[in-house]
Amino acid sequence: MSTAESSPSSSPALLLACLCAAWCPTCVSYQQAFQALAAQHPEARLVWIDIEDHADALEAGDEDIPDIENFPTLLLLHDGQAVFHGTVLPHAQVAERLLQQAATLRPLGDAPVQALARAVTRLAEHEALDAG
Repeated sequence: MSTAESSPSSSPALLLACLCAAWCPTCVSYQQAFQALAAQHPEARLVWIDIEDHADALEAGDEDIPDIENFPTLLLLHDGQAVFHGTVLPHAQVAERLLQQAATLRPLGDAPVQALARAVTRLAEHEALDAG
């Protein structure tokens, strides 16, 4: 788990998902920083999602979910709403700043991103995902 005491079914106010691939050297190098960030933020749930290992869950249903083509891609949910989605530089400071600003970010109106947020939320609720 990203937070030692969280259960997979808990719904924290903040959920930060890193959408990566095991074959991506940038993701591999970013993973340790993402794990450290999770340890520093027990108020948030940080999950590492390998898009190939979880392809079925990320493509489920009739919803138009955007393809993840660049890494690392972060998806930040605040109170269940996607407030950030995008490829970022692989630096913990970028994710740190997103977590700090989450409450001030507006929900994204992009329907495919909201569909991705629902898929990630379902996956995080039913899988024992952690920060990597």
